[in-house]
Order: sequence, then C-alpha cells, then structure tokens
Amino acid sequence: MTETASTSRGGGDVRLTGISKTYGSFHAVRPLELTVPEGSFFALLGASGCGKTTTLRMIAGLEEPTTGSVLLGDRDVTALPPYKRPVNTVFQSYALFPHLDIYENVAFGLRRRGVKSVKKQVGDMLDLVQLGDFARRRPHQLSGGQQQRVAVARALINHPRVLLLDEPLGALDLKLRRQMQLELKRIQTEVGITFIHVTHDQEEAMTMADTVAVMNAGRVEQLGSPADLYENPDTTFVANFLGTSNLIGTEVAEAHGDDITVTVGGTALRLPAARCPAPVRGGGTLLVGVRPEKISLTHADDAATVPEGRNRISGRIADSSFIGVSTQYVIDAPGCPGLEVYAQNIERDGRLAPGAEVVLHWNPAHTFGLDAGQSPLAGTPDAADAATAATAAAGTEKAVAAAGGEAP
Repeated sequence: MTETASTSRGGGDVRLTGISKTYGSFHAVRPLELTVPEGSFFALLGASGCGKTTTLRMIAGLEEPTTGSVLLGDRDVTALPPYKRPVNTVFQSYALFPHLDIYENVAFGLRRRGVKSVKKQVGDMLDLVQLGDFARRRPHQLSGGQQQRVAVARALINHPRVLLLDEPLGALDLKLRRQMQLELKRIQTEVGITFIHVTHDQEEAMTMADTVAVMNAGRVEQLGSPADLYENPDTTFVANFLGTSNLIGTEVAEAHGDDITVTVGGTALRLPAARCPAPVRGGGTLLVGVRPEKISLTHADDAATVPEGRNRISGRIADSSFIGVSTQYVIDAPGCPGLEVYAQNIERDGRLAPGAEVVLHWNPAHTFGLDAGQSPLAGTPDAADAATAATAAAGTEKAVAAAGGEAP
C-alpha cells in the first residue's frame, strides 16, 4: 500500500512518487508518496534501519529505486547519474581534502567545472559559514564544527537546488551539535534552498526542520510540523519516538460532544475528542497519553489544593532523579504503574521523595487518545531491544535447522 505524506505541489518541489527500494526479500523503503516543498528545511527522522538514508540516497542518485520516480520540480531525474542532478550531499564524515586548504576545498567544485575566477564566490561562501578568517588553514587545524561548515560551503558553492544532509552532526559532541543545529538553520534561511536532512536525533529534527517525516520500517509513519507531531501523535510509535509519553490503557465511559471520558483504576479522566484520531465507542478501550512535562505533582497532604476540573491520579513515588533543570519522577498508580513526571526545579518540595503518596494532575486539554490495538511500547528502546532479540533468535533457529540440530 502506498504511504501518502503530502499532496502539495510546486515548481521547485522534490517529489517522490511511488518510490521504493528492496534488497531481495527485504523492503528497505516501501512505496511512498512524498513532497518536499521548495525552500523548506525538511527532516527524515527515524531509528537505524527505518529507510531514511536509503530514501535520501535515491534522491541523490546513489541508489536506484526498485519502483517509482524522483522528480525535481517537473523534471524526472530518476535515470540521471548523481553528477547530473542539481543536488549536493553533505555526509557525516565531511570528506574534506586534507592536502588542500579551506579556500581550495570550497573552490574545488568550481575549478572542476572550469570556472576561472572563483575568488568572490569562495569569499562569499566562507563569509556565509563564518570562516573567512580560516581560508588558508588545513582541515586538521579546524574543529569538528568548523569542518562541518566547510563541507556545507563546498556543497553550496555549486548552487544546487537541493542540499542533502546525511547525519551531518553525528560526529560532534552534544554542546557543539546544538550550536551547529542553529548554524545550519541560519545558513538555510539565508540561502533559501531546499535542505533535506536525515537524522535519528529527535531534538535535532525538531530544532531545525520546518517539516518532519517520521519513518518506521520503510514507511512514513506521520508527517507534519515538529510541534504538531509532538502534541498530536497519530500512533504510539510517534508518541514514544518523539520524546516520552505516558500511555495509559483505559476503558471508554462516555464519548459524545467535544469530550471523551475514560476510566482507569476506578479513576475518571477526560480528553478532547479532537485529539483522538482512533475510533471511540462506549465500553471500548483507548490508550490515553500525556507528556511527562504536562503533569504537576502534589503531595497527598495537599490534595485539596488541586484545582477542580483537572485530570488527577493518586499514586506513590517509586523513584526520582535530579538532572539539573528538572527532577524526573516515576510514579506507581492503580492501573498505570511507571508513570513519568518531569518537574522543573523552581521550588522543590522536599516531601516529594521515593515512598511519598502524591496526586498527579494536569489539564485535560493536554491529553491525547490513540488506538488501543497498538503496542504501547512501539518506538521505545524496549521495543527496539525486543526486535533485535527476536531477529537474533530467528537467525539462531535458522542456523541450527540448517545444521540439522536442535535449538538449545
């Protein structure tokens, strides 16, 4: 079945129509329709093996699609080799020429095309990436972030219509990576060309991209703005992969008008019908979700101070971790053990320690609903570990069967 991510079209859009890639019986990318609007910063986000890099390589011409077409604007480039496509790629390794200085690294593409006068173009590009004073240094004399900017400048000087970024920040430490996220967004805004960025880092995608396509098992699971994906996930995979979600199994008590009422452990909770893409019926089941930072934590002795109209669950603190800007709590409650709460460290209540009885409460508008037929672990490290273990077990059984023996 074809996965439709976007139907908008424009003169300079990147459009993938029915594109897929298989290796024998393995489906790396299942047939999908995807439109990347011209001039946007677009992110393909997903875990290792989800198909995001293969999709990027098909756009670049480094992989031949099994089915479908790649169009840049109205031009079908599916059959064109990489060097004939108006795209450039920046890889995680940067691949700078160590024997050339920064100026010549950036000028390389122009010289290959026979351009005689490169001084102004190279100077402008080095200024764009704020490396004008480093023109005569060699790559090994630069930091990782500076080398990454050289790689971007070398790609942009050829004036591609699309710049492809394949995990370009993966080799940087956390602080430098966050700095470079802002730099890349600034550069994209200034040059105004289409950036397509592949990453497994949720924060990276949400910081830089206008639009994010969350990929899972070769398909686009959901596409939208970072805020919309985070606040209104359509699946448990998206809810868990983008940040952390508390997903609570509940029974539907009432479903009419603008609100849905559900129950868990004898407690009633409300959520907006508009934030529940799943079909709902009285007596049915529903996964109710709320982000940890949306929840407030009050000691049971102060339960009377909780405002009326808020969703509330009583429980006991099982664990807490101080991480500087916030304290992360794990709460066990009837019907929903292991709830997570992130409390900003403004005025810490010393009573909120493991073993304390507490009330969790939050605005019902911050609650979303999902189909209870999905796994609540989808998109979590536990699910990934289980999938890896299952794959390994299947491989062991196959090997044992081939040897004519029995599995241990």
